[in-house]
Amino acid sequence: MMKNIKNNQNISVKDLAASHDLGISQIVMQLRDLRQTSLENRKRRDKPPKLPSRKALQSVVEGLAAALFPNRLGLPDLKDEGIDYFVGHTLDVALRELLAQVKLELNFAADTRSQLEQNLSSSDIIKTPIEIVREFAKQLPTVRVLLDTDIKAAYEGDPAARSIDEVLVCYPGILATIHYRLAHVLHSLDLPLIARMITEIAHSATGIDIHPGAAIDESFFIDHGTGVVIGETAIIGKRVRIYQAVTLGAKRFPTDEDGNLIKGNARHPIVEDDVVIYAGATVLGRITIGRGSAIGGNVWLTHSVPEGSNITQAQMLAAPLEASANQNNLSNTSRNLSKELSQPH
Repeated sequence: MMKNIKNNQNISVKDLAASHDLGISQIVMQLRDLRQTSLENRKRRDKPPKLPSRKALQSVVEGLAAALFPNRLGLPDLKDEGIDYFVGHTLDVALRELLAQVKLELNFAADTRSQLEQNLSSSDIIKTPIEIVREFAKQLPTVRVLLDTDIKAAYEGDPAARSIDEVLVCYPGILATIHYRLAHVLHSLDLPLIARMITEIAHSATGIDIHPGAAIDESFFIDHGTGVVIGETAIIGKRVRIYQAVTLGAKRFPTDEDGNLIKGNARHPIVEDDVVIYAGATVLGRITIGRGSAIGGNVWLTHSVPEGSNITQAQMLAAPLEASANQNNLSNTSRNLSKELSQPH
């Protein structure tokens, strides 16, 4: 009887599958056609791109962070005598995986240059993947020093922070900054795709969007953080503090004679040392925020301000009214002057 029940169950499963056919075979064929068309449009019909893996890079960053801070981001049961071994082993695993991803990006970049028929000049020096990863690894102690200043700035700048350790393991701004510091080094080593993927991993986790091309000095602190955007060519000085929903963005996007966006031009703000930018402020264009300035919440700023400025939303709202009043006064003065000149003397 049990055998008959089992057979009936098998038949029922088959019948159920047949009666609920999801049409997967047809969907697969349609997707294949679309994929092939896309490859043909990009002249990659016989050479589909093999890109770095986001999942692999997430593992790399987690390993590097554990090696940089083994007591707090490493294994919970680490003993003093085993820390160096843990750091060495973790670095070895992370850097070998990074090496594999670097090879993928370099191959992709070479294919892209070939497709665009762009030949490297004789002055271009192409480093091997192992040379790039070695150079990256050499800069990890410098990254640790910078991160220590960032963590200290967060602790000293937030009265809610109870310890340095809490800042490192809890604050989303520090998590995003760790990703940025590592990605910035890779970006400087001509690995823009891997660098961008790493910062976008942090973006997904924290809501903080820092382009790896941005230049950010020591003691940088993003408090709360959700909605922060820092553009590719932004330059940020020492001891700068930024709150949630701040944008350091571009004011406009110039195009060439064919209507294509001009890329790589300096279009984001320069923020000098000791500046505080409060929640919701939007700072656009290649302008300079002078040293020691404070930009108030929800301010919309598109012009440079000198050092020591204190810019508030009320000031920004009043500025157009004052400009309009000054213009009216100037117009009235001009009309009166014209009347006086037209009268006989």
